[in-house]
Amino acid sequence: MRGSPLALVALFLSCVGFSHGVFQKDTVRYFVGEPDATRWRPIRLSENDLAWVARDSGDILAVNATCADHGDPPLEVLTTHLLFGFADHELLDRRTESLDGREALRSKYHAKLDGVPIELELVVLKKNGCVHDFTFIAPLATASAERHEAFDALVHRFHQEATQ
Repeated sequence: MRGSPLALVALFLSCVGFSHGVFQKDTVRYFVGEPDATRWRPIRLSENDLAWVARDSGDILAVNATCADHGDPPLEVLTTHLLFGFADHELLDRRTESLDGREALRSKYHAKLDGVPIELELVVLKKNGCVHDFTFIAPLATASAERHEAFDALVHRFHQEATQ
């Protein structure tokens, strides 16, 4: 079967319910900037709490929280774990930023997924015993400033609350 690996992944994904930017599981509740529904469709990706695919390109946004069994590794190590499955990754930019009152690490890469060149942007932070990670994946041919803005809105509206 030929085609974009991201499009192939999207074929095997099912829709999920999500409303008003709120996600809750176990002992964590968090808010994110919900992407524009006319441009992004919610999907289910294994090992992610929330994910969306761009309706016109197959670009993917994903969010996950891990609140148990993660130890306390540095943000650089947590970012490296997110690179598993991608080949030939080349770090283009890395910087720290403040996110929901905590230090977060933002990293931008070029890599390959099933031989297809992609752009990959990752943001990782630790808060209230949880590791939160945000991922943007796009084939290099379709990556655009508009879709990066959707990723930035998702990340910058993030807020986590502990639940009882």
